[in-house]
Order: sequence, then C-alpha cells, then structure tokens
Amino acid sequence: MTTSPFGRVLTAMVSPMTPDGELDPVGTKAVVEHLLATGHDGIVVNGTTGESATLTSAESMEMVEWVIEAAGEQAQVVAGVGSNDTRHAVEMAKLARDAGADALLLVTPYYNKPTQAGVLAHCRAVADATDLPVLLYDIPGRTGIPFATETLIALAEHPNIRGVKDAKGDLWAATHVMAATDLLWFSGADEVNLPYLAQGATGIVSVVGHIAGRRYADMVTAVDAGDLATARRIHLDLLPIVDALMTTSQGAIMAKAALTELGIIEHATVRLPYVESPPEHLEILRAALALTDLS
Repeated sequence: MTTSPFGRVLTAMVSPMTPDGELDPVGTKAVVEHLLATGHDGIVVNGTTGESATLTSAESMEMVEWVIEAAGEQAQVVAGVGSNDTRHAVEMAKLARDAGADALLLVTPYYNKPTQAGVLAHCRAVADATDLPVLLYDIPGRTGIPFATETLIALAEHPNIRGVKDAKGDLWAATHVMAATDLLWFSGADEVNLPYLAQGATGIVSVVGHIAGRRYADMVTAVDAGDLATARRIHLDLLPIVDALMTTSQGAIMAKAALTELGIIEHATVRLPYVESPPEHLEILRAALALTDLS
C-alpha cells in the first residue's frame, strides 16, 4: 500500500526536555523541522520513545499541539493515547482529536494483562470515541500482552482501526493478519524494517529515523520499485547506528543523545527512571555516527 492516513516514513519522536526535566517547546520545534527535512511524512507523538509513561495528560496534549503547529500540513501527526485504563484512553483520544491530531496510536493495555476479549473491548471503545484512524501498537515486550492474530483480524472489522505498528517481530503472524485483512502494516522495530517492507508492510515507525530518516525513506522507495538490492544495501549500511541506538540501552535515551551529538537539540535530558547515557555509551554512539552515511 502506497497511501496511508498515517504517512509511510514515521519516527516515534522524542519529547525534548530542558535540563530541569520540563518539556522544551524550542527543542520540539527543532526536532519536527529536522524530521520534515529528512524524508518523513508522519510523526508519532507520545509513543514509547516520547517517554509517554512519564508525561501527564496535559503534557501529552501540549506535545501534540506543539508538533501540529510545527509540522503544519507537511506530515501526519499520530498521537499516542494508550493507557491501561480504558476510560483514560478514551478521554485522551478525544483530547487528541480536539487538539488536531490526524490519527491515534493505541497500545495494548499494559500491566493489567487482560484477556484477548478485554483487549478487543478496550480497542473498540477507543476507536468508537472519535472518527480518527487508529494505529494499533503491538509491543508485548513492554506491555506484557500481545495482540493475538485472531484479535487483530477481529479488530480490522472496525472502520476506524486502520493499521498496526508491529514491534512484536513475529513476521509469520504478521503475514497471516496481512493476508486476512486490509490493515496497513508498519514495522515498529528498526532491526526488521527491511523484512517487514519486503513482505508488504506499508511503512515504518522508527527510532533510528531521528537521524537516518533520509536513508529509510530511500529504503521504502527502493522496495516500492522492487529494487531489493538497494534496500538491502541501506539495511546493511545502517547496522552500526541501529545497534548503537537500539541495543546499547534504551531507544529514547540514545535517540536524544544522538540528536544532541548532531546539534539538533541542546539537551539529552530524560526523566527518571531513565538516566542519560554514560560516557561508554556515548563512545559507542559516536563511533557508529562516524561509520554511518546519513545523507
């Protein structure tokens, strides 16, 4: 699928902060402008990499408003509204709609570990709350519960549920859902962007896209053209930086460090329980940046 209400090359954007841990509107604008200039047609706000778990509801909506203002009509803004409290998720969905978001990102209810029947009811309630397209977010490594294949097939019947951000990494399960539904599929883990695109994913929701957006946009274009050799070369070229950001500590921590190294934001501040990168992690990052062609 080459059209999407979410965009196709998206990054799950960090939430820039000042040294005292407050949200930084200047840094937010700088990151949005950087993403727009590097091949993105979609931006996810208040996702995992945006440290959504440590933002208040008011802060989350502030981020949505700032990103919408900075992006204008140049990219789709997808607002994370996930919660383990369905009533809260419904409220956040309505607030995001009122703030002007183009779409919603909805994670499985974390910590509670509901049954799949509960997951179905939760997602349908949030999808019913607005007329915005919903991108389901499957990341059981963080939530403790996956979307079962049968659950995704059932949720695909809802007119507002339009896609899946897959950070589960089960390509065969994804194939079954893609074959049985019209859901738009997005790789949610940079390590497997190429395999997902090669088997028919619409696009990516990246962390490494903070600094390698142009390369990932080229990868999507190459796969569209059937040029797997070019797509594979990009995949291999990005190995050092994907390892540095995704396997050194946590994506949000390393993405902020990388943006600081590149001079896009001034501070790599994160909120507890995250802590900033120690010197040895920065050395890994700098070495990867030196090895990687980001142009």
